Amino acid sequence: IPSVSNIVPESCLLIVVGLLVGGLIKGVGEKPPILKSDIFFLFLLPPIILDAGYFLPLRQFTENLGTILIFAVVGTLWNAFFLGGLMYAVCQLGGPGLNHIGLLANLLFGSIISAVDPVAVLAVFEEIHINELLHILVFGESLLNDAVTVVLYHLFEEFATFEQVTIIDIILGFLSFFVVSLGGVFVGVIYGVIAAFTSRFTSHIRVIEPLFVFLYSYMAYLSAELFHLSGIMALIASGVVMRPYVEANISHKSHTTIKYFLKMWSSVSETLIFIFLGVSTVAGHHYWNWTFVISTLLFCLIARVLGVLVLTWFINKFRIVKLTPKDQFIIAYGGLRGAIAFSLCYLLDYKHFGMRDMFLTAIITVIFFTVFVQGMTIRPLVDLLAVKKKQETKRSINEEIHTQFLDHLLTGIEDICGHYGHHHWKDKLNRFNKKYVKKCLIAGERSKEPQLIAFYHKMEMKQAIELVESGGIGKIPSAVSTVSIQNINPKTLPVERILPALSKDKEEEIRKILRNNLQKTRQRLRSYNRHTLVADPYEEAWNQMLLRRQKARQLEQKMNNYLTVPAHKLDSPTMTRARIGSGRLGSAAAGISVGFASSLSPDSVDLMNEEPKGCAGLPPSPEDDEEGLVMRAKEPSSPGTDDVFTPGPSDSPSSQRMLRCLSDPGPRPEPEEGEPFIPKGP
Repeated sequence: IPSVSNIVPESCLLIVVGLLVGGLIKGVGEKPPILKSDIFFLFLLPPIILDAGYFLPLRQFTENLGTILIFAVVGTLWNAFFLGGLMYAVCQLGGPGLNHIGLLANLLFGSIISAVDPVAVLAVFEEIHINELLHILVFGESLLNDAVTVVLYHLFEEFATFEQVTIIDIILGFLSFFVVSLGGVFVGVIYGVIAAFTSRFTSHIRVIEPLFVFLYSYMAYLSAELFHLSGIMALIASGVVMRPYVEANISHKSHTTIKYFLKMWSSVSETLIFIFLGVSTVAGHHYWNWTFVISTLLFCLIARVLGVLVLTWFINKFRIVKLTPKDQFIIAYGGLRGAIAFSLCYLLDYKHFGMRDMFLTAIITVIFFTVFVQGMTIRPLVDLLAVKKKQETKRSINEEIHTQFLDHLLTGIEDICGHYGHHHWKDKLNRFNKKYVKKCLIAGERSKEPQLIAFYHKMEMKQAIELVESGGIGKIPSAVSTVSIQNINPKTLPVERILPALSKDKEEEIRKILRNNLQKTRQRLRSYNRHTLVADPYEEAWNQMLLRRQKARQLEQKMNNYLTVPAHKLDSPTMTRARIGSGRLGSAAAGISVGFASSLSPDSVDLMNEEPKGCAGLPPSPEDDEEGLVMRAKEPSSPGTDDVFTPGPSDSPSSQRMLRCLSDPGPRPEPEEGEPFIPKGP
């Protein structure tokens, strides 16, 4: 029924199914099963967390890690102590039914109910397709706050058995937070490295490759839980560490198996968790206290809103992309509670916590309110506020190249500024990974493969799978590289069109060229030192040419002062011909020699030879008066000399005279802006 699933999230429908099943079992006279904490923590929770950790969008997660940690650690601590303190005040003022609940019990209750639940967040946020930033902030917070929840839960549980809590116990409890969180990450990294190393030797037994991924991940979770460390942190760390190396080693069939088996396993676990929540609500023992339950619900909402507003105000001082009021509202509204809180409360011992049933009732009420009310209204609110949705785009080689380019550019800027930001450390980590870790954990030539080529192979395989699934592979020869046809939709191809096939040798040759010619985007360069700079051999010759040109201009200006007729500017070719063909200039006419080196450029007019005929020691002849302007041919310059700066032969009677009646070379174009500063030689 699509109309129902568009309004009500799947998690709500599953809880309703659980309530109906539990009511049916109870109506028959049987005792409904209750979601036991051992079953939840050992069998139902790990698949969901492994699926989330293995396919975690690492780039968005690392770029927003500081914001996520502040929300997960500081936000959860604030919620726990704010809620616990206010609930203690309510218990003191609430009458005889609540007076016996002490401060430690209320703080324990606050630590259980304060944590955002990853299962509930995944179930709701995946359906509304919120943008990547908000999704990773809320989901990352729900994953990483497990360490805080585990520490506070075990801490207050231990303190409840003490007769007196000292300052040393509080300090040790504070230090245990670092041990639990970092210890869980350390255990996960170790098992992730072992899994990656094992996958290096499984090329002859492909069928059991997926088993190692599941086995080592589950071992990481159990090992962390064994020592009261954070099992969720261990699972996330192992999944993140092993994935790039395991995927480089295993076959494509194994990769597909891991992907779909994890999705199926986590989906089954999620379904069972929400159904069991409904069944346990019907089957469990409840103690309803209006004051306690309503106060819990109200203070949960107030603590969440205040925490998000205060922390975002602080975070925005350091973020480049600020969190807008709409983003803050979605983060606060998306703080859903779920089965982790229920299971932790179910683990409490009746001896020390006689009010467990009342705690369970309050927690179930909060879970139902957040999942039903907030989960059902968040989709229309996202549409109403016009919050940016997730855009489904396929990554391309072009995008990958530009992403790497910007990463290296920002790293270089940080190096120049002397500021070691996260781009600098990320680059250091990538270099260390490429130089040492890949060689140990990836088999064969794949360890030396550049990131771009690896991405190319991944795109190629993905394209091939899409072609097969769309039914278009029958029209395409099997040897064609699918990246070469990535812009062609096989469904719209005409029947008669056949793409040219590439031979295996040709395809391998193309790949070889790509591997050899795609250079590393950033190579280590020698540090800049002005004392070790190599002199440019052309620089001195260039300076000499500029000096000669400057001297020529000065000489030209001096000679213009001696001319009886002012020197004309170089006009357009039409104006020059008109002036030559017009009236005779008299006995003081100047001889303009025209060089043949560049007949179409205005530089061919040699102003060096402009001088009055009378100044050369010869009286002006009548022929000169008749001929007017005389054009002399320049001697061709020898190869290697600069025809611009070399002065022409002096004006003498022996030089060859060219008459005006010679054929006109035609109109010369105007010089363009793009002409070189110094014209080329012959």
